[in-house]
Amino acid sequence: MADDRLYFRQLLSGRDFATTDSVARQMVNFSYLIGDREDRTAVIVDPAYDIAGLLDILVADGMRCTGVLATHFHPDHVGGDLMGYRIEGITDLLETAQVPVHVQRDEAEWVVRATGVSDDELVGHDSGDVVTVGDVRIELVHTPGHTPGSQCLLVDARLVSGDTLFVLGCGRTDLPGSDPREMYRSLHERLADVGDDVVLYPGHLYAPESFAALGHVRATNPVMAPASADQWLSVFGP
Repeated sequence: MADDRLYFRQLLSGRDFATTDSVARQMVNFSYLIGDREDRTAVIVDPAYDIAGLLDILVADGMRCTGVLATHFHPDHVGGDLMGYRIEGITDLLETAQVPVHVQRDEAEWVVRATGVSDDELVGHDSGDVVTVGDVRIELVHTPGHTPGSQCLLVDARLVSGDTLFVLGCGRTDLPGSDPREMYRSLHERLADVGDDVVLYPGHLYAPESFAALGHVRATNPVMAPASADQWLSVFGP
């Protein structure tokens, strides 16, 4: 696949969409649009806050939504209730477009509870599965820790990491469904085969940079420094 065929956009909530939403500006979530420029089809990764705005961006780019990929179930990524504040998400998108919502199998029940979607609206996957959009292949990598079914998306030397790994830091491990030991394994074992030249695209803007090479992240991010699970847990465990 020629690189210029890949359609890839990183969009920041409160700046690129949901511009009038104070919660979106505070949460600084990234959503992603990934697709095939020749086929004119795309998936939305973690649609939240402003579904119409995200779809309008696709339309303006001459693309159409054919699916959703969810990195994990939290409302700031897929919609639902966030401390009494209702966030738009996949249920709102499905009212506009009946498209498959791809999740890791271990996350499906959590997505149902968080959003109210039905089981038959979700497509459950295992680690290593590939979702295709036109000729674009997106590999799903199961990275539990922040949530049971957190997943990263590997596409054309880009790793969309959700809340598994940020340019600085990683997702919290003190929330329902979190597991700090699994987070260590995800960061240091499950992602170990992803090359240093792959560019990390996180789920939040928690660093000056919106993205960075994984080799740079491994060298500078404190969560990547401990050499063993016990060391990691002593610093980053609950």
